Order: sequence, then C-alpha cells, then structure tokens
Amino acid sequence: MSVVSLPAGRPATEVTAKAKRRRFSAEEKRRVLQAAAACTQRGELGALLRREGLYSSHLMKWREQAERGEIAGLTPKKRGPEPKVVDARDKQLAEQQRLIAKLTRRVQRAEAIIDVQKKLSQVLGIALPPIDDESE
Repeated sequence: MSVVSLPAGRPATEVTAKAKRRRFSAEEKRRVLQAAAACTQRGELGALLRREGLYSSHLMKWREQAERGEIAGLTPKKRGPEPKVVDARDKQLAEQQRLIAKLTRRVQRAEAIIDVQKKLSQVLGIALPPIDDESE
C-alpha cells in the first residue's frame, strides 16, 4: 500500500463545506450552444457535456431560450420571490389605517371610563354637570 503525500498548503480534500449553485453567463451559454451545434459525430455531444460538467437538461433549456429569442433568458435568473414595489400612497394609507385603529381604541377606552364614572356618580349620589356635546 502506498501513501500519497500532499504538497504543503493544499487541503486534504477538494470538497467545499457548502455546495454553491453554478451560474452561467450569457457568453458561456452561447459558447456551449455553439460547441454543441458543431458536434456531428456519435458521442461528441456526451463528451462535451462531461467536459463542461453539464446535464442535457441545461442544453435543452438553453436551446429553448435561444429559439424564443430571449436575450435576457440566457442570463441567470435571480431566485426567490419577486420584490414588491411599494407605492408611497399605499404606505401612507396603511399608516393612516393604523392611526385610525389606534385612535378608535382610545375613544372606546375613554367612553368606557366615562360610563363607569357616570355609574359611580349615580351610586354615590353625586350630581354631574350636564354635557354640552352635540353627538349625544
């Protein structure tokens, strides 16, 4: 059994701690598509895919994008949900609705306190001055 010694400074394995998704630029995709189109002999396309480290599904997807004429389709897509565009009016409306809800709660609390004060004054026999409020 032979022991292989590694040069100094080189890690024992080449496996990264966390795998990263490969991203292909538009030039890389076009280059691979042109090379694939040039493959005429049996097995050349498979050798090209192995050499580039690609799957046939990559090639199929890139061909479809090229046929549709999607220039942007040959660039990698950003993953994740679409960012929401927040309109200033929507933001202002939401803020006003929060303020209305807060003030409504305060008014309800104040009315409850006033009702308790009225009942307490009746129980204790204290006469309250009349309210000059037009809403009641």
